[in-house]
Amino acid sequence: RLAALRFIEWVLANPGGVIALPTGKTPEHFIAWVTRILERWDTEEIRTLLAEYGLRPAARPAMGSLTFVQIDEFYPMDARQHNSFHHYVSEYYIRNFGLDRAKALLIDATSLGLPPGMTMREVFPDNVVDLSLRVRHTRTEAERLQKEVINRVDMFCTEYETRIRSLGGIGFFLGGIGPDGHIAFNVRGSSMFSVTRLTGTNYETQAAAAGDLGGIEISRNRLVITIGLATITVN
Repeated sequence: RLAALRFIEWVLANPGGVIALPTGKTPEHFIAWVTRILERWDTEEIRTLLAEYGLRPAARPAMGSLTFVQIDEFYPMDARQHNSFHHYVSEYYIRNFGLDRAKALLIDATSLGLPPGMTMREVFPDNVVDLSLRVRHTRTEAERLQKEVINRVDMFCTEYETRIRSLGGIGFFLGGIGPDGHIAFNVRGSSMFSVTRLTGTNYETQAAAAGDLGGIEISRNRLVITIGLATITVN
């Protein structure tokens, strides 16, 4: 409830601002409170709650004016799957909060980096992406194609970072803390100067994601696209 009220307070003071909000089980309580406040805005219940915490707004929060930044996503990942963060953001934030999808920076990894007409399964059998291809010579035609796809994903990450910075950075960031202390998917040992990138994770993170992805055998091979620590702290 306190996190929801702090968020509402910030939105009231920063119409048109840039926000980044987390996915997962715990944020659902925050989401439920924000949704409740917005839906019952004109009721005595919410007016009393706002006044109790020193908020006496003259108008509703301008939710449609905000730019939403998706924090991270698994790769490969079909955005239509219910366990994708893209789906979570669309259902819980864009729809529930009344945000403008056209203003949102989202990570749709369904065909990200792929040549037209090809699928992830064709390019990356068993969804295994070998990041060593960034720096080593390819040995087969399949590896050459994979390297090109990885390069295009890296380019997407650079452009994503540039777009965030062109907006002035993230004004309101709410993040969960992972089992190894990670913020977004910046796992233990990540540089404070890290930016948006395609990267691997560690065992603690893979174990935590195993339930959502269908087992540790799947999660240990799944990479992630994540904003960096520098991305979060630039504003």
